[in-house]
Amino acid sequence: MNWEAIIFWALATMVIVPALGVVFSKNIVHMAFWLLASLVGVAGLYLLMGADFLGMTQIFVYVGGISVLLLFGIMLTNSEPVYIRNLVKRPRLLPALCLGGLVYLVMLQALCSTEWAQNAVDPANTARDLGVYLLGEFILPFEIVSVVLLVVLIGAAFIARRDSEGGSN
Repeated sequence: MNWEAIIFWALATMVIVPALGVVFSKNIVHMAFWLLASLVGVAGLYLLMGADFLGMTQIFVYVGGISVLLLFGIMLTNSEPVYIRNLVKRPRLLPALCLGGLVYLVMLQALCSTEWAQNAVDPANTARDLGVYLLGEFILPFEIVSVVLLVVLIGAAFIARRDSEGGSN
């Protein structure tokens, strides 16, 4: 086994173990920290694949920005620790497993049906190529994602501002 394979399996473990920590943790602050660790592992995988721009963007935007924003949002909106398991009235394990299995099958089908090009992108020009794609033929999906993220942030702020009776402050 070469060093690249060892580093890959270490980074894959660094993505999967914290993801399981997010799923099985009871405290929402602990979930945010587990998510932070998983995002660092994903950034490492991007860097290992030679997608330097994508890896550094993952670190700056998600690890540096979104995780800090998430932690501040959790800490500023809740006066006491939120335990997720206390909020769930009935366990919904079967629907969750069915939906997760369906998503897994769709992703597996997409993975198997994709023709993977070898050395399609020059590693020295990943930032330039990504900019050309994002602001060229993929500008519409890029803008749609930005609008969806804006709607999610507005919805999260609205939900965080509601009082315990269900009204808004």
